[in-house]
Amino acid sequence: MIESLGVGGDMDKLMSEIRGTIAIAGGKRRVDLLLRNARVINTFSGDIHDADVAVHRGRVVGFGNYRAKKAIDLRGAYLAPGFIDGHVHIESSMLRIPEFGRVVVPLGTTTVVADPHEIANVLGLEGIRYMLASSLGGVLGVYIMLPSCVPASRLETAGAKLSGHDLSLLLNDERVLGLAEMMDYSGVIHGRADAVEKIAIARGRRIDGHAPRVSGKDLYAYISAGIKSDHECATAAEAREKLRAGMYIMIREGTAAKNLKALLPMVNSENSRKFFFVTDDRHADDLVSQGHIDYLVRTAIRLGLDPIRAIQMASINAAEYFGLKDLGAVAPGYRADLIVFDDFRKFRISRVFKDGRLVAEDGRLLVPADEDRGGKAGGTINVRCIEPEDFAIKAQGRRVRVIGVVPDQLATRSLVRPVKSEGGLVAADPGRDLLKIAVIERHMASGRVARGLVHGFGLKKGAIASSVSHDSHNIVVIGVHDADMYAAAVQVVKMQGGIAAASAGKVLEALPLPIAGLMSDRGAGFVREKLHRLIVTAQGMGSRLQNPYMAMSFLTLPPIPELRITDRGLIDAVDFKIVPLFI
Repeated sequence: MIESLGVGGDMDKLMSEIRGTIAIAGGKRRVDLLLRNARVINTFSGDIHDADVAVHRGRVVGFGNYRAKKAIDLRGAYLAPGFIDGHVHIESSMLRIPEFGRVVVPLGTTTVVADPHEIANVLGLEGIRYMLASSLGGVLGVYIMLPSCVPASRLETAGAKLSGHDLSLLLNDERVLGLAEMMDYSGVIHGRADAVEKIAIARGRRIDGHAPRVSGKDLYAYISAGIKSDHECATAAEAREKLRAGMYIMIREGTAAKNLKALLPMVNSENSRKFFFVTDDRHADDLVSQGHIDYLVRTAIRLGLDPIRAIQMASINAAEYFGLKDLGAVAPGYRADLIVFDDFRKFRISRVFKDGRLVAEDGRLLVPADEDRGGKAGGTINVRCIEPEDFAIKAQGRRVRVIGVVPDQLATRSLVRPVKSEGGLVAADPGRDLLKIAVIERHMASGRVARGLVHGFGLKKGAIASSVSHDSHNIVVIGVHDADMYAAAVQVVKMQGGIAAASAGKVLEALPLPIAGLMSDRGAGFVREKLHRLIVTAQGMGSRLQNPYMAMSFLTLPPIPELRITDRGLIDAVDFKIVPLFI
């Protein structure tokens, strides 16, 4: 097909390619593939029409009866463009990119727009380059939005710090689309130099937003900087205000944050092209058991959304927002990233084509698993020797600030509760669901440990720990007894990253994540099984949460209200300041 030859290219060759394309689309030459008897979901006209679809050199060239080298009879099945996840942190699946692709491509996702800020907070530019290299030549199309906030705030310790100049070094990569979620909305609103510099460098490209509960003139200031989307809307009212101010709304349904049901009533025939689907953070267990973007489409249709509108939100809307001009449609000139399915009710993908090649059928990838070209990204757990005493909290008052977990949401509540103490030390109180939480700095071996209390996990015994804790990914531990918190944390260090559960001083279950302390070097089946065992173990110790590890991983994220904890201490995430535990 036509490819730009750049300045000084051979004009005769370019003209010859154009003539060849015209001849092929005009039916004067054989095409590579003809998909017969398809019911085409047209994301432009918003209707369904019966057609044969011709594909040549990886692109759709036309509708109708073409002479073809190969034909496949779809027997009246629906044919739609491949799905696009408009905002995903692949690291949160705990899978390497090739393994992630092996899972999601058979589900109909052919392209993702990834924000690698998890690994960037550990390894900086080296981490972003690892993700770019790891996705080369794979069956899954991967585009990158550059992490805007490394670290996410000044109230935590990350493994790297990226300036606007650092990010500019990667802007010329053809797969880099712009600047990812600008979490430092306070820095933008107040015009701080570091935030403004990154926005200035990314001018002319897409800049994604992250502005939970930002409203009124603060919101207008934020948008006026050039930020055009948000994936943090938790209510229809919040989405409506941002939509009216010109933002695209990313409807998120991840493992921890689930906003689809709350936001879907906002979507109608007049505004639907300003919405698209994202998963943000989704564990491997949910990817395998529920699905990816197909799960959002299936759920949206079940909740009453028009099926064609749902397909548009899963494809062309994201493509147009990001300027991916050859994706998101079954139409001449568009890449033949296509999905086939039989009905909207069950919505099970039977075939997936990538660049005109059949790559998945009936949930199975038909092409060999991609080689991981990213190289090594291990050895990132640098911790001063951990002692059981690191988890002790001296009683300095009768009332404490407590992080209140909100099920299925990233936002927390700032609670105040009376504290239980024993021998001058704060004790967990599982009867009132008050557990201890600690964050151990793991990048610089500083020995820094912050401690607090959390409500909403429900553990009656034991402890859980993880090196996945957004966004700086220090080690976070929640538990009833210090000895169990110690055992779980030490296991994470021994594995050079991962997740662990302990009780009675013994490790009960663990998942190693040696790649930056975030991702496994094993397959999806192994990760899913281990994660399932970890969840069952935590629930056996009393946790009421569907996925306590994902919920725990976000308690350390300062840019989301109301109360958080980092290695620096307890964080008021509304006023962006460190606050004392005791009141």
